[in-house]
Amino acid sequence: MSRDVSTPPPGRVSALRALTVQPTPERPGPGQMPEALLRALELTIGRRVDGLLAGDHRSALLGRGSELAQVRPYIPGDDVRLIDWNVTARTQVPHVRAHLAERVLVTWVVLDRTASMAFGTADRRKDDVAVGVALALGHAASVRGNRVGLVAFGEGPATPLPPRQGRAGLVGVWAALHEGGSGVAPELSGALAGVAAAARQRALVAVVSDFRGPLDWQAGLLHLAGRHDVLAVEIRDPREGTLEDVGEVWFADPESGERVRVDTSDARLRQRFAQAAAGERQDVATVLARVGASHVVLSTDGDWLRELAVHLRMLR
Repeated sequence: MSRDVSTPPPGRVSALRALTVQPTPERPGPGQMPEALLRALELTIGRRVDGLLAGDHRSALLGRGSELAQVRPYIPGDDVRLIDWNVTARTQVPHVRAHLAERVLVTWVVLDRTASMAFGTADRRKDDVAVGVALALGHAASVRGNRVGLVAFGEGPATPLPPRQGRAGLVGVWAALHEGGSGVAPELSGALAGVAAAARQRALVAVVSDFRGPLDWQAGLLHLAGRHDVLAVEIRDPREGTLEDVGEVWFADPESGERVRVDTSDARLRQRFAQAAAGERQDVATVLARVGASHVVLSTDGDWLRELAVHLRMLR
């Protein structure tokens, strides 16, 4: 069998596309998710999952299980030794036997739904990119029957989505993202504590946020990184790092509601703002590196999915 990553797995990519909602000017959505990039993301995460289950990390369990879970269409990258030739001959479509793993991998998506994520001046809002990342990671993590769960944080309490297996996990993530609820905690530190309490076995923890505000979450992230693989996906907007010369402008903090009047025609002020913004982002990067998290920066401007796929491919 060839390993053509441009060929989407039957039903999976079309199912993901069916979950998208009609874009509006207020909520343009994550944008197009090309099939080739989704397949590259799926194969990359699939190889990392296979490594975990095959013994990259110590486990008291042996093998990958012998109980038959399902017979499904062949996906490029599957082990050809698992092809069910009887079903393949009847259907004229390659099928493989999928067994219940003795230990499935859980992927937790920790998603920022705070007010600052509603900002966006380029192709889309930061929240649109974050939702797209959650769906793409959920698709890639669940395609081989592994489990995916969601913990959001924002205003007010809500129930976290427990990990579910396969397509049910992906649909559950999508439904939770579009219910309009905020999250399990008002801040990132609380969400990380929730994941630490719920994640009993080694997992992939993807934190999708703009990482704005105090860095009081670093202790919680350090604790998680000691037990799990942590991916930090930072979402930025181009206008957050610079000020344009547009005269006097009122700025409002979306988190606190505090307002301040700024004279953007002052060149020295614009320079100080750019330096402070760059320093703040460098502080975040330093903390993420210190705790051992894999860090990727995605922008509301451009092809965020390609940047994510390239980053994960470099981690192999």
